[in-house]
Amino acid sequence: MKRIASALIALAASAASAAPVADLGRVSPTEQISATVVLQLRNQDRLEAMVAERYDRGSPLFHQFLTAGQFRDAFAPTSATVNRVVAQLQAQGLKVDVINGAYLRVTGASADVERAFNVEMHNFNRAEATFHGPIGRATVHPSIAADVQAVVGLSTQPRFHPHLRRSPAKLERVAQPKGMAAAGAPNTPDPPGLWTVIDLEDYYDVTPLYATGVTGARTTIGIVTLAAFTPSDAFYYWNTLLGLNVDPNRITIVNIDGGPGAPSDRSGSDETTLDVQQSGGIAPAAKIIVYQAPNTDQAFVDAFAAAIGDNTADAISCSWGEWEEFLVQGTAVSDPDAAGDIQAMHNLFIQAALQGQSVSIAAGDAGAFDANEVFAPPDPVTGVPGFSPVVSVDHPAADPFVTAAGGTTLPGPQTYQISATQTLTINVNQERAWGWDYLQPLCTALGDPDPVDCGIFPAGTGGGVSVVFPRPIWQDIILGMKNSEKNQALFDNSTTPPTELIALPSRFPGRNLPDISLNADPQTGYIIPYTSIRGNRQRFEILQGGGTSFVAPQLAGITALIDQNAHRRIGLLSLSLYELGFLDLGYIGRHAPLRDITSGGNEFYNAVHGFDPATGLGVLDVANLAALLR
Repeated sequence: MKRIASALIALAASAASAAPVADLGRVSPTEQISATVVLQLRNQDRLEAMVAERYDRGSPLFHQFLTAGQFRDAFAPTSATVNRVVAQLQAQGLKVDVINGAYLRVTGASADVERAFNVEMHNFNRAEATFHGPIGRATVHPSIAADVQAVVGLSTQPRFHPHLRRSPAKLERVAQPKGMAAAGAPNTPDPPGLWTVIDLEDYYDVTPLYATGVTGARTTIGIVTLAAFTPSDAFYYWNTLLGLNVDPNRITIVNIDGGPGAPSDRSGSDETTLDVQQSGGIAPAAKIIVYQAPNTDQAFVDAFAAAIGDNTADAISCSWGEWEEFLVQGTAVSDPDAAGDIQAMHNLFIQAALQGQSVSIAAGDAGAFDANEVFAPPDPVTGVPGFSPVVSVDHPAADPFVTAAGGTTLPGPQTYQISATQTLTINVNQERAWGWDYLQPLCTALGDPDPVDCGIFPAGTGGGVSVVFPRPIWQDIILGMKNSEKNQALFDNSTTPPTELIALPSRFPGRNLPDISLNADPQTGYIIPYTSIRGNRQRFEILQGGGTSFVAPQLAGITALIDQNAHRRIGLLSLSLYELGFLDLGYIGRHAPLRDITSGGNEFYNAVHGFDPATGLGVLDVANLAALLR
């Protein structure tokens, strides 16, 4: 397994960039290194049982959510445990800060870090990125081994990516005039592809809530992100573009682990920009806290630890992720400890559920083939051998204690320019699961029929079956759940014969995702006012795009409205949705809170009646859902 993991690591680096990874040698003994030591929780066997009690309508504890202090009293390691671990780490020369009870941020000279965790720290370079990482698996002194769950973040290689997707230039639609709804298209103020949150509010029945004074007042939205942004872009979107009058002091920025640095296109600042714009536009009276962190394992965990440990945000959104199996095998150079990220985040998401915080995470934009967003499949046109397609899902959306946000394509005609004199119109008859297989006639007409070379594979709403997380009990009551697929393995096709890098478990009864969907296809997507920063060049522009990146913050904004309407936190949204999905109850009647999606697919799973691993339970009627949950 270690050999395969090492091969996987090296190939991941080469898959992301043509440049190989170079080992630059050992880190200077005096260079400062930081990591997060995650401690074992007490009473861990009671965590999920307590969630069941808080979300069971027949329980006397229904929706009696915990404060952060109550969670720490019940589950955080004892003061004696924390003091014992801190003393041992300090004895190794490390500085220790306690975060959220069970998370210790340690900092020290490389020589001390190597001694404390029994590793060698090396510098690496790939393309323009230089980072450090450990050689060997981190271990701790035997006296504290039973107290430590994981050591996170010894590698600083950036690897999480945002789930923002844009159309390839050759597949851009002919612009539809504003205010002229095409036959069969949604009758919204703006045509699909140029949507703002006003169009979403109209189409998914959010608007009636505003008429009753529900705007997200007295709620707070948290954005967990790995790139900085320009706050004026958000206020331009709200005040100038939408005509809202929002509190000029509504945004608070919290820099985690020193923050991600200045905004830039390369870091993913457009992702953070749209997250703030979308969530805050749907809930214009809500406060917003942006927990922005560097793109490292440690900082990603620390950002969630801050957002959940603060317990200030009622709804939390994140649109960054990575293939879940990547995390299990180790995704940074010689970093076999990445599996600790999954358990550390899992405990945090359970804490959020117990505190009544609603966490929504983008399910990904590579359809049912999340792994192939990094491990590009073979391209017969260019001759690049690539990797085998693998049915796979994204983390952290795969965690059962978050609401996984999937995507759809809006109905209506889409017109494309084939030549100076020829156009092609593709009719989407009804809202469907987002998968770009429906664009195959366009690729063929453009003389580029191979879906990989044309840019339409892999693409679509993330969805499928986790091979890491078992299926939670609330999904077991729903028809349509799948087990993991047979014969799924990642092969490197550049060798003869192809080299099998990792085989995934077959027929594993895993967590299914997504849970719920909204419009996410870039072809029917949204506009993003954005200050582009590339090197020394700065320019304000209006971007167009889509992806499940939009749906996660939209759900956070919607949840803020539902919380205000209910005069309380509703907590883990997907639990309420699965109650409604049981026996199709959510689809029945004039005031149904769910609308089924039964066409399209994510290039492997098809949308069918009820639940499916393409759109989950379908899409929302927000006003009906808010009324029901109140």
